[in-house]
Amino acid sequence: MLGVGVLLTGLGVAIIIACFMNDRTITDSPGYAVADVVDTSLTRTVVRFTDDEGRVYIPRNGVLYPTQLQEGQSVRVEYDSRNPEIVRVAGRDFRIALLPVGTGVAVVWAVVLPAWWLLRRSAQNTHTTQEATHGN
Repeated sequence: MLGVGVLLTGLGVAIIIACFMNDRTITDSPGYAVADVVDTSLTRTVVRFTDDEGRVYIPRNGVLYPTQLQEGQSVRVEYDSRNPEIVRVAGRDFRIALLPVGTGVAVVWAVVLPAWWLLRRSAQNTHTTQEATHGN
């Protein structure tokens, strides 16, 4: 039971690290553009933008930190000029991911710890009952 909590906490930390690494990549070789929000869904927000050389990009994984973006909206973006597939909404960074990931981890532990405690208590009661039964 605790292993599930540790695993999901580890995944949350990995998400934050991945966001930080993407931000660092963009910061190391930045490009700037105005993007059109083409599509929004539960799993990603797709944008289309043109780089400084006139090439049009639609990153297949969508834009990082798409909170409150709507289809048809224009938004400033920052992208990795060496790899325009990595693009984020301008002015946003990994800190935006801290609240949802932190909340998710907190909920996991709010479920895992009481469940672990109840299972442990139940196992102890069963063990105590068995000792009492076999001890007579």
